[in-house]
Amino acid sequence: MKSKKILTAVGGIFIGFINGLLGAGGGMLAVPLLKKFGLSQREAHENAIAVILPITVLSAVIYIFKDYVSISDSYSYLPTGLLGAVIATYLMKKISNLWLKRIFAAFMIYAGVRLLLK
Repeated sequence: MKSKKILTAVGGIFIGFINGLLGAGGGMLAVPLLKKFGLSQREAHENAIAVILPITVLSAVIYIFKDYVSISDSYSYLPTGLLGAVIATYLMKKISNLWLKRIFAAFMIYAGVRLLLK
């Protein structure tokens, strides 16, 4: 039980660090960690989103207050990003755990290859 709490704390710090440093990627760490704790593929994704949201908001607030970013920079993609999130939330209920796992793996591979080649 104590080792699970330590793993949870270390995992949370690492997820927050990666998300804050890279602007994304915390979910790619959170999903496997949550699955390790016994959640299904779907539950891991749903919980990862719930975990990443406050971390992302906190990171954004810090970056805005430090004048690293301007909110107006996000106006062009924020409405469509929110629409995409609503659509994806609806579709998540329709996708089987197997296909969700495959889509997630394909996205991770795509993102890794893209990063390596740029």
